[in-house]
Amino acid sequence: MTDSKGYSVTSLAELVVGTVIGDGDILIQRIANLDSADENEIAYVKTEKFFETAKASKASCLIVPREHPEFTKHTLIEVEHPKLAFSLIAATLHPAKKREPSIHSTASIADTADVALTAYLGPGVCVGNYSRVGTATRIEAGAVIGDNVVVGADCVIHPNVVLYDEVTIGDNVILHAGVCIGADGFGYVRDRMGYHKFPKIGTVVIEDEVELGAHTCVDRAALGRTRIGRGTKIDNMVHVGHNCDIGERVVIAAQTGISGSVVIEDDAVIGGQVGFGDHTRVQSGAVIGSKAGILPGKIVRPGVWWGIPVQPLAEYKKMNAHLGRLPQMRDEIRALRQEVEELKKAIEPKNK
Repeated sequence: MTDSKGYSVTSLAELVVGTVIGDGDILIQRIANLDSADENEIAYVKTEKFFETAKASKASCLIVPREHPEFTKHTLIEVEHPKLAFSLIAATLHPAKKREPSIHSTASIADTADVALTAYLGPGVCVGNYSRVGTATRIEAGAVIGDNVVVGADCVIHPNVVLYDEVTIGDNVILHAGVCIGADGFGYVRDRMGYHKFPKIGTVVIEDEVELGAHTCVDRAALGRTRIGRGTKIDNMVHVGHNCDIGERVVIAAQTGISGSVVIEDDAVIGGQVGFGDHTRVQSGAVIGSKAGILPGKIVRPGVWWGIPVQPLAEYKKMNAHLGRLPQMRDEIRALRQEVEELKKAIEPKNK
């Protein structure tokens, strides 16, 4: 049941295949944190660590795991994965902004461009020759779409995004403010007079359901293509170098730098500020911790990896433990040296 003032607990529970305990007719208008939630708001409890906080919460409804203590004053939705359920409910209670189909008077569209009638183009948007913009796609102020670009259906292109010539964007893609796709990759050949630019005549392909964070850059391939696979999510200020092949459902956190010709296979997880040397390969199932450094040509196999240079987590922890003991070991070595010197002095007179 849906009401103009919100959604009933029962309807939200049906959305996430959950079980209602309590009053299913309560209307929910907003999501909130456990500690700040109030009437007509819903919060979630992920683990038992938050059970005590949840008991004191003023939320009208709590999303809880199947195994939980008794919450006598709350209406509950029991689910297998509370955080996932909370995210799905959030999308219902707080849907993305919608734009009525229109083209702003200040937008510049080439005569040869093909813009769907249901698209929205905001102030100052530029669309180049022979480019296509799909149905229900929203392009916000100041975005620049080059020549021969394909933008799929139901995309959201935020302000000041730049799509260079001949790149391809799939359906349901979100590009946040300042994203740049298709700039020349960093590649030069040295001669006696300095550096000569290596050709950059390839392209970039962004597949369906990809989301790129603000100011992320994806470089054009030198030859061939740079690819971001379906369902991959990349955080703010990430650099993807030329000819990289990023697989499906990959997650990459902020400030990671990926050199050219790196392959990251499906379902890999990359932490923040990771640095990749060129021609490395991350296999499916690998998890790389933040600030790790991967040497050129390295193969990172399934498992958890950390450190500089990157290594299996168990080895990294062992090495880190040894490094933490260095001051103590230094003092021990000094003491041993002093004992050796004293023993030498005690022995020398007897040998004369």
